[in-house]
Amino acid sequence: MLLESVLIFFLLLAVLSYLRFHKFSFSFGLFFRVKYMGMFTYFLLLGLAAVHTWHVIGDRTLSHVIVVQILVRFLALVVLPVIMYLGFFYIHLTLLYRSGPHDQMMSSAFQASLEGGLARITQGQPLDVAFGSQVTLRTVSSKPVPCWLHSHKANYPVRYENGRGSSHQQQVTCYPFKDVNNWWIIKDPGRHSLVVSSPPRPVRHGDIIQLLHGMTSRYLNTHDVAAPMSPHSQEVSGYIDFNVSMPAQNLWRVDIVNRESDREIWKTILSEVRLVHVNTSAVLKLSGASLPEWGFKQLEVVGDKIYKGYQQSGMWNVEEHRYGRSQEQKERELELKLPTHSDIKRNLTFMAKFLELQWKMLTVKNEESEHKYSSSPLEWITMDTNIAYWLHPSSNAQIQLIGNIVNWTIANLSLVVYSLMFLTYLPRRRRKVEDIPQDTWEQLVLAGVICFGGWAVNYLPFFLMEKTLFLYHYLPALTFKILQIPVVIEHLYIHVLRSPAQRKAFGGVILGVLCSVYVSYHNLSPLTYGQPALSSDELAALRWRESWDILLRKR
Repeated sequence: MLLESVLIFFLLLAVLSYLRFHKFSFSFGLFFRVKYMGMFTYFLLLGLAAVHTWHVIGDRTLSHVIVVQILVRFLALVVLPVIMYLGFFYIHLTLLYRSGPHDQMMSSAFQASLEGGLARITQGQPLDVAFGSQVTLRTVSSKPVPCWLHSHKANYPVRYENGRGSSHQQQVTCYPFKDVNNWWIIKDPGRHSLVVSSPPRPVRHGDIIQLLHGMTSRYLNTHDVAAPMSPHSQEVSGYIDFNVSMPAQNLWRVDIVNRESDREIWKTILSEVRLVHVNTSAVLKLSGASLPEWGFKQLEVVGDKIYKGYQQSGMWNVEEHRYGRSQEQKERELELKLPTHSDIKRNLTFMAKFLELQWKMLTVKNEESEHKYSSSPLEWITMDTNIAYWLHPSSNAQIQLIGNIVNWTIANLSLVVYSLMFLTYLPRRRRKVEDIPQDTWEQLVLAGVICFGGWAVNYLPFFLMEKTLFLYHYLPALTFKILQIPVVIEHLYIHVLRSPAQRKAFGGVILGVLCSVYVSYHNLSPLTYGQPALSSDELAALRWRESWDILLRKR
């Protein structure tokens, strides 16, 4: 919420600088850098600049400087903001080069490029994955959380709660924590060896492999049995031979998605791999569903037979990697518990980090469930919601986000009045009935593009967003709506109200509204600033809407 005031400042600075100079606006890159929501206003002003540029092209008096005008606008409105935006992130990524608490949301390659954290484990690992390699496989997707392909000594229930049966084979899941049970051995189906040969035989795109679980020696398997939580997909298991008519189906084809050639070698961290089941063509995929208690609440992994296109949930990359040297199970278990080590260092380019960071900011959801003070965009218009930020430990003093209800109402009214005026003037001007001068009409339209358009582009997109929303998300849109108020008042006073008596009465109404704004501010200020502390009865009197959650301390 603290970003919103900074965002609003740079939004208004961008609008002001464009309107005043029409040529140069240094603040576009700034508000886009503060928060992605600023891009809506940026696109609005780009559209306005495109219209102005089109008019410049049609002005024959400027024929000798048209190219210069277009070039300057393009440099100021497109190139300069992009350079500034990239520059801020360059400084950001240069200064913040160490590992932090939320690195896990980023890819293995991003984490490995940071000092400390994953880099301490992965720095110097073998680059080429080979037959006999011991690996951990991390899903490329971070939804619902980043996790690693995992198995343990627990079987699927013979029957699930809904009555469906399972194979009763060993569970394979996706586990969101580093664990020794995340290790798998990449085996050549044509050989019995579980160690890397000398020289190593690298695994390439299109190769057929088996994945052997390091700690339990069960092969990764899938078959025509419904997955526990996703019955439309296949169950993935660690194969156990129960001497029933259920043969092993444990062959997988390596499909390197980001390959540059058809025989590319599988690379540690860098390669995004799709594992395709040879028998059924199902793709090993994270479904995102959580297993019940019998699955220890871990995430379900399935074989998806209807997998299409690029889906991050079906992509895996090798994160930790060592060349296996132990053929015997007991020695191998000890080896898997040792840290990885080798001599190869990898770094991501700035642009690779920048693009991944942008994608994460656009796609990662901060809240997976509804918050107590979350709200819908429809509640914002009439201020039917509030947010409580702080309550004093011993009194009723509190800080709330509650808007000035008079401002809110007048802003809504100004939006309606402007729309009515515009819809009245537009058809009449089409029929050559000019109620107002041409320059006044152009000024009214420009004000509508900025104010009405600014409100629309900062408000309407929230109806399409799948994220937890709060009242403070409406503040940029509200700012543009409040800017509409003086536009409407000025137009009504000058061009609609003709007689001095009407204008005097209108002035009185405006004075009354301003007084009401102050009264509303004064009454609600204890909730805005947290002082003075009010009694329970006084707080109850300030609950002007039933939907407001005013905190009352029980005596």
